[in-house]
Amino acid sequence: MALGQLKYAVNYILGLDRVGRGFTTFEDDMFLVSYPRSGNTWVRFLLANLRYNQSVGFANINRLLADPAVSTSRFLEKLPRPRILKSHEPFDVRFRKVVYLVRDPRDVVLSEYYFNLKKMYINRSVSLDQFVARFIAGETSAYGSWWENVASWIAARQGNPAFLLVRYEDLLSDPIITLAKVAEFLAIQADEERMKAAVERSSAESMRMLEQEQFDQWTGTKNTDKDIPFVREAKSGGWKQSLARHLADKIEIEWFPLMNFLGYEVTGSAP
Repeated sequence: MALGQLKYAVNYILGLDRVGRGFTTFEDDMFLVSYPRSGNTWVRFLLANLRYNQSVGFANINRLLADPAVSTSRFLEKLPRPRILKSHEPFDVRFRKVVYLVRDPRDVVLSEYYFNLKKMYINRSVSLDQFVARFIAGETSAYGSWWENVASWIAARQGNPAFLLVRYEDLLSDPIITLAKVAEFLAIQADEERMKAAVERSSAESMRMLEQEQFDQWTGTKNTDKDIPFVREAKSGGWKQSLARHLADKIEIEWFPLMNFLGYEVTGSAP
C-alpha cells in the first residue's frame, strides 16, 4: 500500500478524514446554504455571535458553525445537536431544514472574480470578460452556476415550511428584522439587544480587522494572496460601478426569469 493510501486509511479509521460531501446528516440538522460569494461567511458570523457567548473570529468560525467541506467526520459527529452547518451545495434531499441565502448574480460575479484571484485559482491575466463567460457557463465553481444552484433549491423547496429564502440585500438594508426571521426559523433565542450586538460584532469593519489579525488561521484566507482582501466592499449594487454594461447584459439575458422572480431589477436589454 502506498504511503498516501495508508495515511488516508488511518485517518478514515480514526475519523480524521475530511468528509466533504459524504458526511452523515441527522434529522435535526439545520443548514445555511448559498452559492459561493453570496454572504455566507457574514451570516455564519452573525449566527455564531447570536448563538454563542464567546468571541467569534476567523480562527474559530469553522468550530462554531461548521463547514463539512473542511471538517473531519469525528469533529462533525461530536458537535452539539442540533447542528447548524454551512454549505454551498445545490439541492440535496438530505438537508431537511435550510436557510438559503441568495445574492444578485451581478454582484456575485465580481466577488467571485476577486476571490478566485485571491485563492490563485486564476491568474491576473484572466479578464473580467473571460470570467463572466465562464461564470455563466458554471465553470468558475464546483457548485454549478449561480442559476443552477439557486434554482435547484427554489424549485425543490419554495413554499416548504422548512425552507427560508433570504436575500443578502435585505439583510444589508435591515439586518435586525431579517436576522430575527432567521433566528426564529433556526430556533435561536435572542432578544433585540443581543441581535444588535451580533450585527455590530459581525460588521464588515470588524470582520476586516479580524481577517488581518487571523489571516493564517482560517481555511478561506490561509495561503492566499494577502493583497486581495476576503472581506471586500460588503455592499449591494456595486456592480453598477464595477461591471461593464455589456457584461451585466449577458447575465441579465441568461438569467432574467430567476432574477425577476427574486426581485432583482433588470436595467439592460433583457426582456
